[in-house]
Amino acid sequence: MQESAPAGKSPSADRGGARRAFVASLAGTSLEWYDFAIYSVAAALVFGHLFFPAEDPFTGTLLAFSTYAVGYVSRPLGGFLFGRLGDLIGRKKVLIATLIMIGAATVLIGLLPSYGTIGVAAPIALVLLRFAQGVAVGGEWGGAVLLSSEFGDPKRRGFYASAAQIGPPVGNLLANGVLGGLGALLTDDQFLDWGWRVAFLLSGVLVLFGLWIRAKLEETPVFQAIEAEQKRPEAPIREVFTEHRRALVAAVLSRVAPDVLYAMFTVFVLTYATLELGMDRGSVLAAVLIGSSCQVLLIPLAGAISDRVDRRLLYGLAAAAAAVWPFVFFPMIGGGNWWALAAGVVVGLAVHSFMYGPQGAFVSEQFPPRVRYIGSSLAYTFGGLIGGSIAPLLFTALLGTYHSWTPLACYIAVAGLLSMLGLWLGRGAGHAEAEEEELAPAEARDAS
Repeated sequence: MQESAPAGKSPSADRGGARRAFVASLAGTSLEWYDFAIYSVAAALVFGHLFFPAEDPFTGTLLAFSTYAVGYVSRPLGGFLFGRLGDLIGRKKVLIATLIMIGAATVLIGLLPSYGTIGVAAPIALVLLRFAQGVAVGGEWGGAVLLSSEFGDPKRRGFYASAAQIGPPVGNLLANGVLGGLGALLTDDQFLDWGWRVAFLLSGVLVLFGLWIRAKLEETPVFQAIEAEQKRPEAPIREVFTEHRRALVAAVLSRVAPDVLYAMFTVFVLTYATLELGMDRGSVLAAVLIGSSCQVLLIPLAGAISDRVDRRLLYGLAAAAAAVWPFVFFPMIGGGNWWALAAGVVVGLAVHSFMYGPQGAFVSEQFPPRVRYIGSSLAYTFGGLIGGSIAPLLFTALLGTYHSWTPLACYIAVAGLLSMLGLWLGRGAGHAEAEEEELAPAEARDAS
């Protein structure tokens, strides 16, 4: 028989497994972004040659990058599938399934024979495995946020939910460390021949660690309370679209500015600084890594601060800073000075941190506990589609068309305004806390 929440307390105030839940959430999202980073490098350097042979190497690279986009397009399917299951059968079971799926797909990519060995089956298999990665990722984020936040004190939801948000900088640092080590130990031919596969196979280690952590956890106290009160939804997807449309729109829009800003300062800045300013790629990458290292500390700090001040206000101020900073950043790096670039990237990623840190808490607070997994997952995947998935392509198209940084800055400014609109439409933390209090048994509420 499941234990109920302590008298007078929200079910999520049970902090017995909060620390393990925080680590489990961080491990899963770190794996996701480790896979993201190594796939980006492999698509640029390896996949065009091994899986999409063509007379024109550029064509092969474009085809390889198309598999990268498949991972974004398939995420909403994962949001629908796993988000629904997370509200029906529980957070823990779904998160174990998504972690296995992500890890298995990544390891299989590392083992996949090339076009020269199995012909057209090789690129088909690569696309299918990338599709599977995207489906799993679509169901991972919402559950990872809930796993950590529903074990922690609801008044510290910003900090606990930030565990899932620390994954991108940790995953990027880990991936670059692995790739840098392989680059130092291997020749270019060895890396292109088999070294890249090692980076993919190593993700299996992260999967085993994440599974070990997640298997030791109980179901979150909030979901246990939902089960005990027999409040599981019959049709969670329909409920979100019929009863929580405003919450979904608010959560989706809140994600746009962080995704667009992150795409600029971790991905497109490499293209802009090398092609437009003539800077060395290695030095630009060093600036990005410094900014990512700072984020490992700034993201949980921002989440913690959002627990002490109005979360929407903090998020909104950061979104406003995101809209303004590009108009400062591009002129300051115009001379190609590395110190100016590094400072600009660090500030840009710091601004991102103060949106991204509170984001997990804000998104999950838009939905009542009974449909929180599906609501958060749909917001994550839809927000990713209109934000992060198209941002690098739009940056490239705008720069190629206008040959100026001004349209790029205007695009980021519009993204900032959209997120501020989403924050205005959204609701505050008090609603979520009240809904969790209502899940406590009647005798516990009376005792309080």
